[in-house]
Amino acid sequence: MWTPDGNAARVDGLFARAPVLPVLAIARLDDAVPLARALVEAGLPVLEVTLRTDCALAAIARIAREVPGAMVGAGTVLTPEDLIAVADAGAAFAISPGATEPLYAVAREASLPWIPAVATASEAMVGLDHGHMRFKFFPAEAAGGVAALKALAGPFPQLRFCPTGGIDAASAPRYLALSNVATVGGSWMVPAEAVDARDWGRIGALAREAAALRAP
Repeated sequence: MWTPDGNAARVDGLFARAPVLPVLAIARLDDAVPLARALVEAGLPVLEVTLRTDCALAAIARIAREVPGAMVGAGTVLTPEDLIAVADAGAAFAISPGATEPLYAVAREASLPWIPAVATASEAMVGLDHGHMRFKFFPAEAAGGVAALKALAGPFPQLRFCPTGGIDAASAPRYLALSNVATVGGSWMVPAEAVDARDWGRIGALAREAAALRAP
């Protein structure tokens, strides 16, 4: 049975596994498993595969099946149909770039935790009305970054965030220093040229640096 506390606990369990959540747009299905292995072995086990490519659902299914230790979820979940599809593919969680009433409704019946995104206090209040206390903060840098999250901590001390959007290795520690940030999302450890070249060694090295990030 879905409850606010139960949902928050499930999301907290995911967020606590690493300081960084890699955000992946996988264009070639054959890249899914070696890319996921490189990240997991480097200390980043929670992976967000965005639904921005034709093979995204197949990539989620393959990672869930073939990469021990990976907690693979789906990003860019825009509709209730998306949420159902990623659950069927074996995703461990789902994340959206925003939130809608239909998604809030279907999330209560879903088998996996869904993390809506907010960028304003009003959106956070709508989420609270639906019983959610864990959110993606997106687009983080464009929506005010660290200063905005500091401001939200005052009226919403019960909320925790995964800021995503424009964050890199240099700025991530400033976010991680905030009391209301549990983890950060980003793609800097999977640069496009390294993925294109299938340079899993370079990606692993960048991922190890990301896994070691902490608040300053």
